Amino acid sequence: MTPCELIRRTSARFRSAGIPDPENDSALLLASLFGGSPLSLRLDTDTSLDSSLLFRYEQLVQKRQTRFPLQYILCEAPFCGRVFAVDSRVLIPRPETELLCYWAQEILTSIHRPRILDLCCGSGCIGLSLKAAYPDAVITLSDLSADALAVSAENSRRLNLEVGLHQGDLLEGFTHSSFDLIVCNPPYIPSVDCEVLQPEVLFEPRMALDGGSDGLDFYRRLVVSAASVLAPDGSLLMELGIHESEAVSALLSASGYHHIEIRKDLADIDRMILGKRPDGEKQ
Repeated sequence: MTPCELIRRTSARFRSAGIPDPENDSALLLASLFGGSPLSLRLDTDTSLDSSLLFRYEQLVQKRQTRFPLQYILCEAPFCGRVFAVDSRVLIPRPETELLCYWAQEILTSIHRPRILDLCCGSGCIGLSLKAAYPDAVITLSDLSADALAVSAENSRRLNLEVGLHQGDLLEGFTHSSFDLIVCNPPYIPSVDCEVLQPEVLFEPRMALDGGSDGLDFYRRLVVSAASVLAPDGSLLMELGIHESEAVSALLSASGYHHIEIRKDLADIDRMILGKRPDGEKQ
């Protein structure tokens, strides 16, 4: 069987299983075993694939048919031009979070040797991307999950980017710290909605998704505690869940943050929010 025919047949199976992008997934799985680009494999009508490869491919296909995430099968995901190791211990990086990372880079442009905290870091994709963009930055990746920090450490080694690692609950352990930027993609999905997510998302860590009864639990805690560990003119930058921008903006305003700004993602959804450190803190 040729790559073209195998991908065509597998795509039909994936389509029947409700997989969103069946051709892409079929080709990427084959490329992970055979090599070459997914596009070239989709066009290859000449190469004959051996039985050993077909057997290994079938194992991957059956796993994907259960809606187990493609990124977990491949053990990697792209983010901001780099490839990060991921598995079921961490949230899969999303394109909208890349926008959060690019906004962070804008903030850091004029800061010499910035001190940055990537909170709820998961795979470390945000903090490590910022370290690559600003090698002089002093960056700490923090997460409550020891498993997530292990993945962050692996990505730090793979990408040869030196950062600090810290395990703790939000800003626990940072009482005497002073950060120019705290960037966070917190759990923000309301608990009841966590039960009815896309099948692939149900395989991701619940603690990285569940934001409490209304999705705002982590924002309430973080907005208050971050004020005391931000440097003068420091910024708190957070990703938002759908329909949460107004409530989170109100939380920031009530705690004294200023220059509050909201930005949208590519789907025109309010997805990111920035607040400057309240006056009177860290004086």
